[in-house]
Amino acid sequence: MYIIVGLGNPGLKYQNTKHNVGFMAIDILSKKLNIKVDKIKFKALIGEGQYKGEKIILVKPQTFMNLSGESVQQIMSFYKVEHQNLFVLYDDIDIDVGKLRIRQKGSSGTHNGMKNIIYLLGYDDFPRFRIGVSKPPQYMDLASYVLSNFTSEETNILSDVLDKCSEACLYAIEKGLDKSMNKYNIK
Repeated sequence: MYIIVGLGNPGLKYQNTKHNVGFMAIDILSKKLNIKVDKIKFKALIGEGQYKGEKIILVKPQTFMNLSGESVQQIMSFYKVEHQNLFVLYDDIDIDVGKLRIRQKGSSGTHNGMKNIIYLLGYDDFPRFRIGVSKPPQYMDLASYVLSNFTSEETNILSDVLDKCSEACLYAIEKGLDKSMNKYNIK
């Protein structure tokens, strides 16, 4: 079984913001796998389905970003999957728009949603799929930046990396995380 969590904020106000690329990637996976993410459970919208004989649970926490760990902790406690079968998809300001970085484990960096997940789970050895949103311009604070919409130019670039992120998740399930990292980590 694999649990794939996309981080974001609930509500139309945040739908197309930089902080919601995790939700956007889950939406693409949802279409590819024909899994409706519409059940409310574990403080999240979830959908269950199958891929290559594996049960897949797609998750969009509804706790708002900084409390994402509440939802993830409940899901992990209920399903008791191995740490390496929890994939977390989220925005990263330290990576340029259009780039994807997959890691097996690590720190939260500057990401408060990841800080909360790691704090509440008590471990950081789970794969993360970091989707680049670039650094904010000097005149803009971080919170305003990640809650802003993408420019039209960025949106064109973003659709490609979100598709690659969804492919990378499926490839990791099928062939293993190392092979997915080798194939999809964009230099």
